[in-house]
Amino acid sequence: MASSVELTGRAEERSSLRDASIWRRYAYAWITAAFFFITIAGHWIFGWFAYVDQQRQQGAPVEVSGYVVEMSRDTFENWQSEFLQLLWQVGGLAFLLYVGSPQSAEGDQRVEAKVDALLRILDPKEAERLIGDIDRRFDRHQ
Repeated sequence: MASSVELTGRAEERSSLRDASIWRRYAYAWITAAFFFITIAGHWIFGWFAYVDQQRQQGAPVEVSGYVVEMSRDTFENWQSEFLQLLWQVGGLAFLLYVGSPQSAEGDQRVEAKVDALLRILDPKEAERLIGDIDRRFDRHQ
């Protein structure tokens, strides 16, 4: 059984994360953004070289406007087929779980009921106090 000291330690860890800098709190997002900007820059830089070669082979003038149109088209084609699909699968699911869709709420409520029942079995004298403390700490109201 997890003691109240262990539970307090976990709550303090979460609290310290909330107090951390924006760089630490959102480190995954910053790394993902860096990967995104590095790869999109590489895509457009190497796309420029390919566009220049293609225009020279066809004897056509190299124009920035033509390059921007072609690269925008290629970029949006890639995003439509890959990025947006993945974004919906991961981001949409995460959002639905976060806002508490009926499917996610059922699972959470079921798990909480089981944990509460286990606490009541393992420590009948202290269970209600411990459950109340946890609910207050995590802003849960029954």
